[in-house]
Amino acid sequence: MFIGLDVGKSEHHATALDAQGQTVFDKPLPNAEAQLAELLTQLTAEHGPALLVVDQPATIGALPVAVAQAADNVEVAYLPGLTMRRAADLHPGTAKTDARDAYIIAETARTMPAALSSIAASDEQIAELAVLAGFDDDLRGQITATRNRLRGLLTQIHPGLERAVGTHLHQSGVLDALTRWPTPQRLKEAGRGHVRNRIAKHNPRLAETLTEEIFTALGAQSVVVAGTSAAATIIPALAQQLTSLYAQRGEVAEQVEALVVDHPLHQVLTSMPGVGVRTAARLLTEVVGRDFQTPGHLASYAGLAPTTRRSGTSIRGEFANRAGNKRLKSALFTSAFAALNHGPSRAYYDKKHREGKRHEQAIIALARRRLDTLYAMLRDGTLYQEPENPRGGAEHALAA
Repeated sequence: MFIGLDVGKSEHHATALDAQGQTVFDKPLPNAEAQLAELLTQLTAEHGPALLVVDQPATIGALPVAVAQAADNVEVAYLPGLTMRRAADLHPGTAKTDARDAYIIAETARTMPAALSSIAASDEQIAELAVLAGFDDDLRGQITATRNRLRGLLTQIHPGLERAVGTHLHQSGVLDALTRWPTPQRLKEAGRGHVRNRIAKHNPRLAETLTEEIFTALGAQSVVVAGTSAAATIIPALAQQLTSLYAQRGEVAEQVEALVVDHPLHQVLTSMPGVGVRTAARLLTEVVGRDFQTPGHLASYAGLAPTTRRSGTSIRGEFANRAGNKRLKSALFTSAFAALNHGPSRAYYDKKHREGKRHEQAIIALARRRLDTLYAMLRDGTLYQEPENPRGGAEHALAA
Protein backbone atom coordinates (compact mmCIF):
# COMPACT_ATOMS: atom_id res chain seq x y z
CA MET A 1 0.00 0.00 0.00
CA PHE A 2 1.21 3.50 -0.85
CA ILE A 3 0.24 6.44 1.34
CA GLY A 4 0.76 9.93 -0.01
CA LEU A 5 0.80 12.63 2.66
CA ASP A 6 0.55 16.28 1.70
CA VAL A 7 1.74 17.83 4.96
CA GLY A 8 0.48 21.06 6.50
CA LYS A 9 0.90 23.07 9.70
CA SER A 10 -2.41 22.17 11.34
CA GLU A 11 -3.58 19.22 9.23
CA HIS A 12 -2.39 16.87 6.52
CA HIS A 13 -4.20 15.22 3.65
CA ALA A 14 -3.62 11.49 3.26
CA THR A 15 -4.38 9.38 0.19
CA ALA A 16 -3.72 5.63 0.28
CA LEU A 17 -3.57 3.46 -2.86
CA ASP A 18 -3.31 -0.30 -3.09
CA ALA A 19 -0.96 -2.09 -5.49
CA GLN A 20 -3.56 -1.86 -8.29
CA GLY A 21 -4.00 1.90 -7.83
CA GLN A 22 -7.38 1.76 -6.12
CA THR A 23 -8.00 4.44 -3.51
CA VAL A 24 -8.54 2.93 -0.06
CA PHE A 25 -8.31 6.16 1.96
CA ASP A 26 -8.65 9.83 1.06
CA LYS A 27 -9.22 12.23 3.95
CA PRO A 28 -7.60 15.09 5.86
CA LEU A 29 -6.34 14.41 9.36
CA PRO A 30 -4.89 16.59 12.16
CA ASN A 31 -1.18 17.08 12.60
CA ALA A 32 -1.20 15.10 15.84
CA GLU A 33 0.54 11.91 16.90
CA ALA A 34 -2.56 9.99 18.02
CA GLN A 35 -4.49 10.42 14.77
CA LEU A 36 -1.45 9.68 12.62
CA ALA A 37 -0.62 6.51 14.55
CA GLU A 38 -4.25 5.38 14.49
CA LEU A 39 -4.44 5.82 10.72
CA LEU A 40 -1.26 3.85 10.08
CA THR A 41 -2.35 1.06 12.44
CA GLN A 42 -5.75 0.81 10.75
CA LEU A 43 -4.43 0.82 7.18
CA THR A 44 -1.67 -1.73 7.81
CA ALA A 45 -4.11 -4.01 9.65
CA GLU A 46 -6.53 -3.97 6.72
CA HIS A 47 -4.15 -3.83 3.75
CA GLY A 48 -0.73 -5.01 4.93
CA PRO A 49 2.68 -3.27 4.87
CA ALA A 50 2.68 0.35 3.76
CA LEU A 51 5.03 2.95 2.32
CA LEU A 52 4.38 6.46 3.62
CA VAL A 53 5.65 9.20 1.32
CA VAL A 54 5.82 12.86 2.35
CA ASP A 55 6.64 15.99 0.36
CA GLN A 56 8.46 17.65 3.28
CA PRO A 57 10.46 15.40 5.63
CA ALA A 58 11.49 18.21 7.98
CA THR A 59 9.71 21.08 9.79
CA ILE A 60 5.95 20.45 9.39
CA GLY A 61 6.61 16.94 8.09
CA ALA A 62 8.88 15.85 10.95
CA LEU A 63 6.09 14.49 13.18
CA PRO A 64 4.49 12.23 10.51
CA VAL A 65 7.93 10.87 9.63
CA ALA A 66 8.72 10.12 13.29
CA VAL A 67 5.33 8.45 13.85
CA ALA A 68 5.73 6.32 10.72
CA GLN A 69 9.26 5.27 11.67
CA ALA A 70 7.97 4.11 15.06
CA ALA A 71 5.07 2.18 13.54
CA ASP A 72 5.17 -1.50 12.55
CA ASN A 73 5.09 -2.53 8.88
CA VAL A 74 5.57 1.07 7.66
CA GLU A 75 8.47 2.39 5.62
CA VAL A 76 9.04 6.08 4.95
CA ALA A 77 10.21 7.92 1.84
CA TYR A 78 10.41 11.47 0.55
CA LEU A 79 9.30 12.88 -2.80
CA PRO A 80 11.31 16.05 -3.62
CA GLY A 81 9.24 19.08 -4.53
CA LEU A 82 10.61 19.53 -8.05
CA THR A 83 10.02 15.86 -8.85
CA MET A 84 6.48 16.15 -7.53
CA ARG A 85 5.74 19.17 -9.70
CA ARG A 86 7.01 17.33 -12.78
CA ALA A 87 4.90 14.31 -11.84
CA ALA A 88 1.89 16.61 -11.46
CA ASP A 89 2.26 17.64 -15.11
CA LEU A 90 1.62 14.01 -16.10
CA HIS A 91 -1.83 14.08 -14.49
CA PRO A 92 -4.85 15.82 -16.01
CA GLY A 93 -6.04 19.08 -14.52
CA THR A 94 -4.34 22.20 -13.23
CA ALA A 95 -5.98 22.54 -9.81
CA LYS A 96 -3.72 22.90 -6.79
CA THR A 97 -5.39 21.18 -3.83
CA ASP A 98 -4.15 19.13 -0.90
CA ALA A 99 -6.19 16.13 -2.03
CA ARG A 100 -4.73 16.23 -5.55
CA ASP A 101 -1.17 16.63 -4.23
CA ALA A 102 -1.60 13.69 -1.83
CA TYR A 103 -2.90 11.52 -4.68
CA ILE A 104 0.01 12.50 -6.94
CA ILE A 105 2.49 11.64 -4.17
CA ALA A 106 0.92 8.22 -3.64
CA GLU A 107 0.59 7.45 -7.36
CA THR A 108 4.18 8.50 -8.04
CA ALA A 109 5.36 6.23 -5.21
CA ARG A 110 3.36 3.34 -6.73
CA THR A 111 4.42 3.79 -10.36
CA MET A 112 7.83 5.51 -10.15
CA PRO A 113 9.65 4.29 -7.02
CA ALA A 114 12.99 5.48 -8.42
CA ALA A 115 11.79 9.06 -7.97
CA LEU A 116 11.69 8.65 -4.19
CA SER A 117 14.43 9.48 -1.72
CA SER A 118 14.86 7.33 1.35
CA ILE A 119 14.59 8.70 4.87
CA ALA A 120 16.86 6.95 7.34
CA ALA A 121 15.78 6.33 10.89
CA SER A 122 16.22 9.45 12.97
CA ASP A 123 19.60 9.95 14.63
CA GLU A 124 19.25 12.23 17.65
CA GLN A 125 22.69 13.77 17.12
CA ILE A 126 22.03 14.43 13.44
CA ALA A 127 18.57 15.85 14.19
CA GLU A 128 20.01 18.23 16.77
CA LEU A 129 22.78 19.25 14.39
CA ALA A 130 20.24 19.93 11.65
CA VAL A 131 18.26 22.26 13.92
CA LEU A 132 21.37 24.08 15.14
CA ALA A 133 22.88 24.33 11.65
CA GLY A 134 19.64 25.79 10.32
CA PHE A 135 19.58 28.37 13.11
CA ASP A 136 23.24 29.19 12.44
CA ASP A 137 22.36 29.83 8.78
CA ASP A 138 19.57 32.17 9.89
CA LEU A 139 21.93 34.05 12.20
CA ARG A 140 24.50 34.38 9.44
CA GLY A 141 21.87 35.86 7.13
CA GLN A 142 20.74 38.32 9.81
CA ILE A 143 24.35 39.32 10.50
CA THR A 144 24.97 39.99 6.81
CA ALA A 145 21.79 42.07 6.47
CA THR A 146 22.45 44.07 9.66
CA ARG A 147 26.10 44.69 8.78
CA ASN A 148 25.16 45.87 5.28
CA ARG A 149 22.51 48.16 6.73
CA LEU A 150 25.04 49.65 9.15
CA ARG A 151 27.65 50.14 6.45
CA GLY A 152 25.07 51.76 4.20
CA LEU A 153 24.10 54.23 6.93
CA LEU A 154 27.73 55.08 7.67
CA THR A 155 28.39 55.61 3.97
CA GLN A 156 25.44 58.00 3.82
CA ILE A 157 26.64 60.28 6.63
CA HIS A 158 30.43 59.86 6.36
CA PRO A 159 31.97 57.73 3.55
CA GLY A 160 35.49 58.08 4.96
CA LEU A 161 34.43 56.73 8.36
CA GLU A 162 32.73 53.77 6.67
CA ARG A 163 35.91 52.97 4.76
CA ALA A 164 37.85 53.01 8.04
CA VAL A 165 35.54 50.80 10.12
CA GLY A 166 33.38 49.00 7.54
CA THR A 167 35.63 45.95 7.26
CA HIS A 168 35.98 45.71 11.05
CA LEU A 169 32.32 45.46 12.02
CA HIS A 170 32.91 41.92 13.27
CA GLN A 171 35.21 43.31 15.97
CA SER A 172 33.62 43.84 19.39
CA GLY A 173 35.68 46.96 20.07
CA VAL A 174 34.47 48.71 16.93
CA LEU A 175 30.82 47.90 17.67
CA ASP A 176 31.27 49.08 21.25
CA ALA A 177 32.75 52.39 20.09
CA LEU A 178 29.91 52.96 17.59
CA THR A 179 27.37 52.22 20.31
CA ARG A 180 28.98 54.85 22.56
CA TRP A 181 29.77 57.46 19.86
CA PRO A 182 27.54 56.76 16.83
CA THR A 183 28.23 59.92 14.78
CA PRO A 184 31.38 61.59 13.43
CA GLN A 185 30.82 64.63 15.64
CA ARG A 186 30.57 62.57 18.82
CA LEU A 187 33.69 60.59 17.89
CA LYS A 188 35.59 63.87 17.44
CA GLU A 189 34.32 65.15 20.78
CA ALA A 190 35.40 61.94 22.53
CA GLY A 191 38.97 62.32 21.28
CA ARG A 192 41.62 59.84 20.21
CA GLY A 193 42.43 58.60 23.69
CA HIS A 194 38.91 57.63 24.70
CA VAL A 195 38.16 55.98 21.35
CA ARG A 196 41.45 54.06 21.40
CA ASN A 197 40.87 52.88 24.96
CA ARG A 198 37.32 51.79 24.14
CA ILE A 199 38.47 49.69 21.21
CA ALA A 200 41.47 48.34 23.13
CA LYS A 201 39.22 46.79 25.80
CA HIS A 202 38.11 44.23 23.20
CA ASN A 203 40.71 44.41 20.42
CA PRO A 204 44.03 45.67 21.84
CA ARG A 205 46.10 44.88 18.75
CA LEU A 206 43.72 46.73 16.46
CA ALA A 207 43.15 49.79 18.64
CA GLU A 208 46.12 52.03 17.75
CA THR A 209 46.05 51.57 13.99
CA LEU A 210 42.28 51.74 13.64
CA THR A 211 41.96 54.82 15.85
CA GLU A 212 44.41 56.69 13.63
CA GLU A 213 42.47 55.63 10.52
CA ILE A 214 39.20 56.79 12.10
CA PHE A 215 40.51 60.24 13.03
CA THR A 216 42.25 60.67 9.69
CA ALA A 217 38.90 60.01 8.02
CA LEU A 218 37.09 62.35 10.41
CA GLY A 219 39.52 65.15 9.59
CA ALA A 220 38.82 64.82 5.87
CA GLN A 221 35.12 65.82 6.15
CA SER A 222 33.88 68.94 7.90
CA VAL A 223 30.27 69.16 6.65
CA VAL A 224 27.41 67.48 8.48
CA VAL A 225 25.23 65.46 6.11
CA ALA A 226 21.44 65.67 6.44
CA GLY A 227 20.10 62.70 8.40
CA THR A 228 23.05 62.46 10.78
CA SER A 229 20.84 63.17 13.82
CA ALA A 230 18.55 60.27 12.93
CA ALA A 231 21.58 58.07 12.34
CA ALA A 232 22.63 58.72 15.94
CA THR A 233 19.57 56.74 16.99
CA ILE A 234 19.86 53.94 14.44
CA ILE A 235 23.60 53.23 14.48
CA PRO A 236 23.77 52.21 18.18
CA ALA A 237 20.75 49.95 17.72
CA LEU A 238 22.35 48.24 14.73
CA ALA A 239 25.70 47.91 16.54
CA GLN A 240 24.02 46.35 19.59
CA GLN A 241 22.04 44.03 17.32
CA LEU A 242 25.23 42.89 15.61
CA THR A 243 26.90 42.30 18.97
CA SER A 244 23.96 40.18 20.09
CA LEU A 245 23.88 38.21 16.84
CA TYR A 246 27.61 37.45 17.02
CA ALA A 247 27.19 36.31 20.62
CA GLN A 248 24.27 34.03 19.68
CA ARG A 249 26.24 32.56 16.80
CA GLY A 250 29.14 31.89 19.13
CA GLU A 251 26.85 30.03 21.55
CA VAL A 252 25.41 27.96 18.70
CA ALA A 253 28.92 27.18 17.44
CA GLU A 254 29.84 25.80 20.87
CA GLN A 255 26.82 23.49 20.86
CA VAL A 256 27.52 22.41 17.28
CA GLU A 257 31.15 21.70 18.11
CA ALA A 258 30.16 19.56 21.11
CA LEU A 259 27.82 17.46 18.96
CA VAL A 260 30.31 17.14 16.11
CA VAL A 261 33.13 16.09 18.45
CA ASP A 262 30.91 13.40 19.97
CA HIS A 263 30.02 11.96 16.56
CA PRO A 264 31.97 8.85 15.45
CA LEU A 265 32.86 10.49 12.11
CA HIS A 266 34.32 13.62 13.67
CA GLN A 267 37.97 12.67 13.22
CA VAL A 268 37.35 11.37 9.71
CA LEU A 269 35.75 14.60 8.51
CA THR A 270 38.01 17.10 10.25
CA SER A 271 41.16 15.28 9.14
CA MET A 272 40.63 16.80 5.68
CA PRO A 273 42.20 20.26 5.28
CA GLY A 274 39.61 23.00 5.10
CA VAL A 275 36.91 21.07 6.99
CA GLY A 276 36.08 22.80 10.26
CA VAL A 277 33.29 22.32 12.75
CA ARG A 278 30.57 24.06 10.73
CA THR A 279 31.47 22.24 7.51
CA ALA A 280 31.60 18.91 9.36
CA ALA A 281 28.16 19.61 10.84
CA ARG A 282 26.74 20.33 7.39
CA LEU A 283 28.30 17.15 5.98
CA LEU A 284 26.80 15.12 8.80
CA THR A 285 23.31 16.55 8.30
CA GLU A 286 23.28 16.51 4.49
CA VAL A 287 25.38 13.46 3.53
CA VAL A 288 25.58 10.91 6.34
CA GLY A 289 22.67 8.47 6.31
CA ARG A 290 21.98 8.88 2.59
CA ASP A 291 22.91 6.24 0.04
CA PHE A 292 25.15 7.37 -2.82
CA GLN A 293 26.39 4.59 -5.05
CA THR A 294 29.30 6.57 -6.54
CA PRO A 295 31.11 9.88 -5.96
CA GLY A 296 29.34 11.13 -9.07
CA HIS A 297 25.94 10.60 -7.46
CA LEU A 298 27.07 12.57 -4.42
CA ALA A 299 28.47 15.33 -6.65
CA SER A 300 25.17 15.52 -8.53
CA TYR A 301 23.26 15.70 -5.24
CA ALA A 302 25.54 18.55 -4.10
CA GLY A 303 25.16 20.42 -7.38
CA LEU A 304 28.86 20.15 -8.21
CA ALA A 305 28.54 17.85 -11.24
CA PRO A 306 28.09 19.69 -14.56
CA THR A 307 24.88 19.23 -16.51
CA THR A 308 25.21 17.68 -19.98
CA ARG A 309 23.04 19.25 -22.67
CA ARG A 310 22.87 17.71 -26.12
CA SER A 311 20.20 18.21 -28.76
CA GLY A 312 21.14 17.40 -32.34
CA THR A 313 23.97 19.63 -33.47
CA SER A 314 22.70 22.88 -31.97
CA ILE A 315 23.32 22.26 -28.26
CA ARG A 316 26.36 20.39 -27.08
CA GLY A 317 28.43 20.78 -23.95
CA GLU A 318 28.64 20.80 -20.18
CA PHE A 319 26.94 23.56 -18.24
CA ALA A 320 27.01 24.67 -14.62
CA ASN A 321 24.56 22.80 -12.42
CA ARG A 322 21.98 25.20 -10.94
CA ALA A 323 20.22 22.46 -8.99
CA GLY A 324 21.37 20.27 -6.12
CA ASN A 325 21.53 20.75 -2.39
CA LYS A 326 22.47 24.41 -2.05
CA ARG A 327 23.38 24.16 1.64
CA LEU A 328 25.81 21.32 0.94
CA LYS A 329 27.21 23.04 -2.14
CA SER A 330 27.86 26.23 -0.17
CA ALA A 331 29.63 24.28 2.59
CA LEU A 332 31.82 22.40 0.10
CA PHE A 333 32.65 25.62 -1.77
CA THR A 334 33.63 27.40 1.45
CA SER A 335 35.68 24.40 2.56
CA ALA A 336 37.54 24.29 -0.77
CA PHE A 337 38.30 28.01 -0.50
CA ALA A 338 39.60 27.53 3.05
CA ALA A 339 41.89 24.74 1.81
CA LEU A 340 43.78 26.97 -0.62
CA ASN A 341 46.63 27.31 1.88
CA HIS A 342 47.09 23.53 1.64
CA GLY A 343 49.77 22.66 -0.90
CA PRO A 344 48.05 20.01 -3.06
CA SER A 345 44.78 21.94 -3.04
CA ARG A 346 46.53 25.11 -4.12
CA ALA A 347 48.37 23.24 -6.85
CA TYR A 348 45.10 21.91 -8.27
CA TYR A 349 43.46 25.34 -8.04
CA ASP A 350 46.41 26.96 -9.86
CA LYS A 351 46.27 24.27 -12.52
CA LYS A 352 42.61 25.03 -13.22
CA HIS A 353 43.36 28.74 -13.20
CA ARG A 354 46.06 28.24 -15.83
CA GLU A 355 43.56 26.30 -17.93
CA GLY A 356 41.48 29.45 -18.18
CA LYS A 357 38.92 28.94 -15.41
CA ARG A 358 37.83 31.95 -13.38
CA HIS A 359 38.34 31.99 -9.61
CA GLU A 360 34.86 30.69 -8.80
CA GLN A 361 35.06 27.98 -11.47
CA ALA A 362 38.45 26.84 -10.18
CA ILE A 363 37.11 26.67 -6.61
CA ILE A 364 34.13 24.58 -7.77
CA ALA A 365 36.48 22.27 -9.67
CA LEU A 366 38.56 21.89 -6.51
CA ALA A 367 35.44 21.22 -4.42
CA ARG A 368 34.40 18.52 -6.90
CA ARG A 369 37.85 16.94 -6.70
CA ARG A 370 37.81 17.00 -2.91
CA LEU A 371 34.39 15.36 -2.92
CA ASP A 372 35.85 12.20 -4.52
CA THR A 373 38.22 11.82 -1.60
CA LEU A 374 35.57 12.72 0.96
CA TYR A 375 33.32 10.03 -0.49
CA ALA A 376 36.08 7.42 -0.10
CA MET A 377 36.84 8.59 3.44
CA LEU A 378 33.20 8.26 4.52
CA ARG A 379 32.76 4.94 2.70
CA ASP A 380 35.83 3.35 4.31
CA GLY A 381 35.89 5.29 7.58
CA THR A 382 39.51 6.32 6.96
CA LEU A 383 41.33 9.55 7.78
CA TYR A 384 42.64 11.92 5.15
CA GLN A 385 46.05 11.03 3.75
CA GLU A 386 48.38 13.38 1.92
CA PRO A 387 48.61 12.50 -1.79
CA GLU A 388 51.81 10.86 -2.97
CA ASN A 389 51.72 12.97 -6.13
CA PRO A 390 51.05 16.60 -5.11
CA ARG A 391 50.35 17.57 -8.70
CA GLY A 392 47.33 15.29 -8.74
CA GLY A 393 48.04 12.85 -11.54
CA ALA A 394 46.32 9.69 -10.32
CA GLU A 395 42.58 9.19 -10.23
CA HIS A 396 41.97 10.06 -6.58
CA ALA A 397 45.49 11.21 -5.78
CA LEU A 398 44.46 14.75 -4.88
CA ALA A 399 42.66 14.24 -1.65
CA ALA A 400 42.14 17.90 -0.86
